[in-house]
Amino acid sequence: MNKAIPNEQEHGHSHGTIDATLFTSQKGLRAVMSSSVILFVGSLFQLVVVLLSGSVSLLSDTIHNFGDGATAIPLSIAFLLGRKKPTVRFNYGYGKAEDLAGVTILIFMLASAAYVAYVSIDRLFHPYTPTHLWVVAIASLVGFGINEGAAWFRIRVGKEIKSEALIADGKHARIDGITSLSVLIGALGTYLGYPIVDPIVGLCITALILHTVWESAGPVFTRLLDGVDPEIAHQVKHAVEEVKEVKEIESIHIRWLGHTLSIEVTICVDATLTVAQGHAIAEEVHGELHEHFPHLTHLSVHVDPH
Repeated sequence: MNKAIPNEQEHGHSHGTIDATLFTSQKGLRAVMSSSVILFVGSLFQLVVVLLSGSVSLLSDTIHNFGDGATAIPLSIAFLLGRKKPTVRFNYGYGKAEDLAGVTILIFMLASAAYVAYVSIDRLFHPYTPTHLWVVAIASLVGFGINEGAAWFRIRVGKEIKSEALIADGKHARIDGITSLSVLIGALGTYLGYPIVDPIVGLCITALILHTVWESAGPVFTRLLDGVDPEIAHQVKHAVEEVKEVKEIESIHIRWLGHTLSIEVTICVDATLTVAQGHAIAEEVHGELHEHFPHLTHLSVHVDPH
């Protein structure tokens, strides 16, 4: 008969994983909020320039930047939920809200791409020559600076706390920075007497947004469907094998709960061992896995006789 070995919280041994989860959630929340404030301020400046100049490429970039700032809403909700303790109904906690936030960000990106494409195509059929080109150029550089700063910060923190949603949002901001620079091309084309370059740049921005959506969708939906990198499973197997009393590993089940890991392992030990000895072996497995995976918050080790 399978015997489930209780985890640390059930038999009184704590590894501080709950505090670590709260810390990473707070860190992610700070990364989102601080970078979003800068994005909103920069976007407001760009909006003023859009109203002044009538540049469709800058309008496209401004919409994209506002959309990037708006992603702070689902991400902040996800990180706040991640700090809540598990309940009877949600006994794994609320980490999956982070994956749903990632999907929401992808929807934001698609919506902004659709609107940018619409405005750009409309301008192709209804030409307009933007004005105040030097202000448009300054707004382009401002857009690049705020987006690259937000991208660097979000991607760095996202990798640190293992949050694919935050990494996807950082990549979104990085593409925004590149598109902000492309506005310079539209301004230059208009200056040289080719105002059609402006909406063409808008369409190029649309293509870049769609490329980012495609690139980010893979890891976001993989986690949403409880997929993990096979290398993680290999590392779990290696960590368990470090305990020499383990005769066989029957099964390994791993999934991400937001930016934290949940692992269930079934091991086989010598059938002649007592329950207490089997429990001690499970404790060793616990220790090895926590040492290898600092983002591990849910761990269950089942012991079967070999």
